[in-house]
Amino acid sequence: MAETHLQEKVSESRQSSLYSSLSLRGKNFYMPRNNLHFEISERKFFLRLFDVVWVLFALYVVGILFEVDYFQFQSGNWYWSVVLATYLALFAGIFELYDLQKASSFTKVLQNTVLATSVTVLFFLMTPVLTPVLPENRFKILYLFLTILITLLLWRYSYITLISSPRFYRRVLIVGEPLEVELVASHLQQSDPNYNIIGYVNPQEVKNNSFGKASLEEFPSRDLWETVREHSVDEILISNLGAEKVGELYEEILKLLKRGFPVKDFNEVYEDKTSKIPVQHIERNFYQFFPLSRSNDNKFYLFFHRTADIVISLLGIIFGLLLLPFVFFGNLIANKGQLFYRQERVGKHGKPFTILKFRTMRCDAEVNGAVWATKNDVRITGFGKFLRRTRMDEFPQFYNILKGEMSLIGPRPERPVFVQELSELIPFYDTRHFVKPGLTGWAQVMCDYADSHADSLEKLQYDLYYIKHRNIFLDITILTKTLSTVIFFRGQ
Repeated sequence: MAETHLQEKVSESRQSSLYSSLSLRGKNFYMPRNNLHFEISERKFFLRLFDVVWVLFALYVVGILFEVDYFQFQSGNWYWSVVLATYLALFAGIFELYDLQKASSFTKVLQNTVLATSVTVLFFLMTPVLTPVLPENRFKILYLFLTILITLLLWRYSYITLISSPRFYRRVLIVGEPLEVELVASHLQQSDPNYNIIGYVNPQEVKNNSFGKASLEEFPSRDLWETVREHSVDEILISNLGAEKVGELYEEILKLLKRGFPVKDFNEVYEDKTSKIPVQHIERNFYQFFPLSRSNDNKFYLFFHRTADIVISLLGIIFGLLLLPFVFFGNLIANKGQLFYRQERVGKHGKPFTILKFRTMRCDAEVNGAVWATKNDVRITGFGKFLRRTRMDEFPQFYNILKGEMSLIGPRPERPVFVQELSELIPFYDTRHFVKPGLTGWAQVMCDYADSHADSLEKLQYDLYYIKHRNIFLDITILTKTLSTVIFFRGQ
């Protein structure tokens, strides 16, 4: 027993030493890399910055060349530029110009740029107190529109040709077991197309026939440094391996670290790239990896969050009352039955509450008990489908927000019967109840409708990412993406 205990201590010490080395990698001297790579946050920053810079520069040049005096850069009207830049950044976000997947496709960029430019110019014209008065010559408005549109299209085409080209890809090698490497690689490359997983190293060196059709190449575990040099690897990811599985690779990885080569923990990279917590990978280390009180102790944030909930819920109730006659008559004609729908949901700390919605399903939708809602659910009426697609069915929930049972942003509340079922199947599912449920949330804007256990696991990872990182800027991002969801009719 004493010998076994000693071996466990040595094993834990060895693993701890490895990951301590990983955490101290920033103190090493980095060797020159073959490929320059821009991270996701850097590319989004470049897009936001140069969208504004190039548009303002183009307006300045056009104003001089064509003597267009509608938009002038002078000390007395400097705030015009600020207003235009604010509108442009806001509506470019709403129309998904900062979605890197779509930003890499010129077809998508063309469509979204036309929409963003049109709405930006429209709002700029509709706020004459903060912007110049309407010109007598209406062609000046056309100059403004075309200048912004053409400038954005030229800049975004340059971005696709240069920044999104293979010359800026990052070549990555994963150290991990074959059964999970393929899934890991697919998730990372879907989130960041410039993150090129070239292969993997199996520390056990045991062939697995079920992985025979893998698209990734397997590299030998010996002489890892030679593999890095030969295949121009820019980065190595260490998957979830215990010390007993690292084996001889421990020394190989330390050699790389001493030479200043970037070696990173898979969980950190996964969270950074995909914006979700890898629940299915971190297992027993979850509560060490997931700090429960990081955001819940910030009194200023919680005060701001609740104040915003009250103000927006009051505005939502007022707007909902204006929509009520339309919904009432639509329900009377095409969705006969009661107007409102009440259902028990699980709230903060597992406390149940009654949610309020406009009814969208037939009155006999659940005569045989609770059933999972699906993407094209036949129980939803024609008028109910319209309410869901436009998110109008959610307006009564502003009452729940005003009462404090819900928040504007948070994990969507689930029914008790499904919570019990999912808690038994999905690790740490109850963790999502540490905060108030929300009208919208990170999972709602980042993935599709959940109609299975696998989809619920996917949404849980996004919910936990929000709970871990919730802050004002993430809340604003969610609201922006929610507007995109409504505008492009992605609601269910």
